Amino acid sequence: MRWWLFLLCLSVVVGAQDPSMSHQNLIMQLHIELAHLEKRLNTSNNIWLKKFNNVESYEQIYAEIQSIQNQLKILRHKKSSDSLQISTLNHTLQALQHQEELLEQYKVNPFKELVEKPQIGTIPSISNPLAIVAGISFIKTIKAQYASMKRNQQLLMEALDLLEQEVNTLTRLQALQEESAIAKKLYQEQIKKIELQGAQKLLKTSMDLYAKDIEEVDANIQTQIKAQLFKLLYVVLIALVSIILAWFLKVISHKYVQSNERAYTINKAINFINANIIILIFLFAYLENVSYLVTVLGFASAGLAIAMRDLFMSLLGWLTIILGGNVHVGDRVKVSKDGNTYVGDVLDISMLYITILEDVTLTSYMENDCRAGRIIFIPNNYIFTNLFANYSHFGMKSVWDGVVFYVTFDSNYKRAMEIALNTANTHAKQYTEMTYKQLGKMRTKYSLRNTSVNPRVFMALQKDGIQISVWYQTNSYATLALKSKISSDIMEALLQEPDIFVAYSTTKLVHDVGDGFGNKDYELRKKHETESLL
Repeated sequence: MRWWLFLLCLSVVVGAQDPSMSHQNLIMQLHIELAHLEKRLNTSNNIWLKKFNNVESYEQIYAEIQSIQNQLKILRHKKSSDSLQISTLNHTLQALQHQEELLEQYKVNPFKELVEKPQIGTIPSISNPLAIVAGISFIKTIKAQYASMKRNQQLLMEALDLLEQEVNTLTRLQALQEESAIAKKLYQEQIKKIELQGAQKLLKTSMDLYAKDIEEVDANIQTQIKAQLFKLLYVVLIALVSIILAWFLKVISHKYVQSNERAYTINKAINFINANIIILIFLFAYLENVSYLVTVLGFASAGLAIAMRDLFMSLLGWLTIILGGNVHVGDRVKVSKDGNTYVGDVLDISMLYITILEDVTLTSYMENDCRAGRIIFIPNNYIFTNLFANYSHFGMKSVWDGVVFYVTFDSNYKRAMEIALNTANTHAKQYTEMTYKQLGKMRTKYSLRNTSVNPRVFMALQKDGIQISVWYQTNSYATLALKSKISSDIMEALLQEPDIFVAYSTTKLVHDVGDGFGNKDYELRKKHETESLL
């Protein structure tokens, strides 16, 4: 760019010094301007100019193909034709024909894809809040296409401006220097200018039509979005009313229902009903064809029933538990599965699981290696396939428990049974009285015949000795504590009796005289010998 400015200044200085050279200097100046404009046109990344260059290339290739075909006709009619020249021309013709096929789209209307109005496509129907995002995205897409058309329009105006300058320069140069090359060049650039001006008019018409389409689509989608937002607001308000009503019912239940278990059950039922009401509100608000949903669910239910059998069984189990009332939060229960047994208190009854907190019991001591305190999740379908024990059903707070021990065959087993029964009566008295009252309430629901709950003692002959078992009522939530106390008192009382010997399987090496069972006989004999000596 600097070199043609330098030449232009030099020509002006020379023309000022020598007026006879002004005509030549002006021609040189115009040639410099023309070269600069051609360079800008050739190096420009303008898409319009590139497409027109492709049109010119197509026309040039087409002309060359016609010329080669004429040459081949002439050579083939000659008797002494040059086969090498014919072969060369055929190869050249094939290459040019391949190029012509690549540029075939520029034969007619090369600017079609740039000037045609884009298709709007299928306008999204906004029938739910999630579709709002699709509507906004659609508007952005069509507006982006319109912005692309505006950029193309700006590029077209820039190309026409350069062509206008070039045509003006060529016109002035032709007036000063009449040459066929300049006239041909001027004609070609004028044709190019006319083609681009025609494309400019088509592009403007397409943009005007497309802008109207965008305005209409935008207004339509905005209307649908507003309608959905108002609908969503109404649905949310109705859902909030349902939530507030559920909260109000919970407050009333806490205020007027004295039993914590019943209040908990009522709250769970309120939450379940409220959740289903909210689901139905949204379902019927945004479901366009309810019969279609019923049909789909009908076909899907069979497959779901098989694939999700355990889930459905758990839901059915939950309904059985809630409606039957056999298990409540706070109950002491016992469950067994795959050889594992757990005893604990029910913390929660959800739609899928019963959650219990494992307590320290004889079961955890004997069967679980003294481990307790775990949270156990029991699927609700457990109640249909396994034995489920409830230690505190229908308000019961006590259960039967027992202590078993053995005495030797030569022991005073009647005295041992008396000691065990008296000890049980002493410690289990309050639980016996409480059980009588609870069984009296249960007669309203169950047929009870034998309601005797006083402590009982039994004996049986076993190979290792006489088995004595004492049974008593105890707190279902603290059986191990009372068992430990009664066992301790029975053992202390038995050790005080001279004619009662506890039997147990053991191996004992006796280094001194005695019987190996507390040396009671040995002590008695020693006492008698001492008295006789005195």
